[in-house]
Amino acid sequence: MTRKIHTVLIVDDDRSFCQSLSLHLNSKKMKTLTAPTGSEGLTICSRNRIDIVLLDQKLPDGEGVDFCTPILSYNSRTKIILTTAYPNLEDAVKAIKVGSVDYLSKPFEMEVLDLVIDKSLKVAKSEQPELIETDRKRPAEEDDAILIGQRGGLAEVQRMADLAAANYAHVLITGETGTGKNLVAKAIHNKSLVKDQTMISTNCASLPDNLIEAELFGYEKGAFTGAVASTKGIFELADNGTLFLDEIGDLALHLQSKLLGVLDEKKVKKLGGQTFKKVNVRIIAATNAELEKAVQKRHFRSDLYYRLCVLAIHIPPLRERKEDIPDLCQYFINKLAPFFNPEIADSEIEKLMNYDWPGNVRELRNIIERSIILHKGTILRPSEFLNHNLFVVQDSPQKKTETPSGDGFLESIEHKKLLNLKEVEKKYIRHVLSKMSANHTKTAKILGISRSTLMRKIKGYGLNRTAGKK
Repeated sequence: MTRKIHTVLIVDDDRSFCQSLSLHLNSKKMKTLTAPTGSEGLTICSRNRIDIVLLDQKLPDGEGVDFCTPILSYNSRTKIILTTAYPNLEDAVKAIKVGSVDYLSKPFEMEVLDLVIDKSLKVAKSEQPELIETDRKRPAEEDDAILIGQRGGLAEVQRMADLAAANYAHVLITGETGTGKNLVAKAIHNKSLVKDQTMISTNCASLPDNLIEAELFGYEKGAFTGAVASTKGIFELADNGTLFLDEIGDLALHLQSKLLGVLDEKKVKKLGGQTFKKVNVRIIAATNAELEKAVQKRHFRSDLYYRLCVLAIHIPPLRERKEDIPDLCQYFINKLAPFFNPEIADSEIEKLMNYDWPGNVRELRNIIERSIILHKGTILRPSEFLNHNLFVVQDSPQKKTETPSGDGFLESIEHKKLLNLKEVEKKYIRHVLSKMSANHTKTAKILGISRSTLMRKIKGYGLNRTAGKK
């Protein structure tokens, strides 16, 4: 897949500053444009699709904040980062109110700029829901939704998926991370009566709380700063089709209530809107959390849980269906190296069968792909990569080894100790927080999650006392 080239506009009258930023951003494979004044920056925005605007607060023809609204009028998805050598709280608040996504004080480190730009691009991407268009003329895409290994532990999953495809009831898919919940959802849609309609997928954990509502229900022009045009939410976009809500357990309580209302009434109202629109959407939700326990702790609404769980499908972890490993290996080989056609010796399969796969099918695919890339000859040796992951703690009987932070994440014991995913996640979040000096923004960047999701996990794992306040 070709990587998208992002365009950054630098609006600043300091020529050397613009040149320095351009060189750095070009090295990051980004296209840069520059303008010495706000008016020239507006002209560029009117003629180009700009992803990021680095906007100086003090410009020859006015203050940067005064140009935010005109910039957004050309493209509401453009992300504006205000920069200034004279920071003050009043300007920062004003910048956010007029649509700026961040506020940087000069001089700043390029690493800080990279973090802010990366965060802004992720927000922009999250605002555009992933459309999974169903095209029956492209069987290669359907292969991604095939359930591999049906002779083993997936037989019941296949039966339930077929049952779900035969009706329009809501479905809740549970299972550990990496078990393939999204593939089961696609398989259900591809076999259903609405297979020719749109399937839309969104991850509830990847969006900041203040964006999820707009993502789900849409918004009217003027509903909030930067809402320059009426926009449909994913419920409207998925009308008469399928909506896949991944990581539903991370949805905030107040949004759970609104989601329940949509399921009961079958109609939505946009943010800032006055009227309701009828929608007919089949919900497939997925989570790696134990929702029953979340319901008991009142972290998840019981009425929403029962509304979603009309049909429940649990995908067992790979360690409980190791008989599927040979079929999965062959499937990944055929998919990843169709013209190379390498082989795996029976002795290698045996080693793979003796491994517990804490990363599940996703980990197996990763190891097969790595083995194909680094292979020598026609025989693959994926077992060589089994210990190159975060899920197995290596042994060292002579002494106990810790990370520099002393949090025991890589502590060694006499034999290999297998941790469950929650233990690994908790330890790793603590580890990264320590490495990042408790900076939540940098930690979320390293973990590949939103800051709001990180804060929920910190609270859920009781890491508040050691997580800091940054």
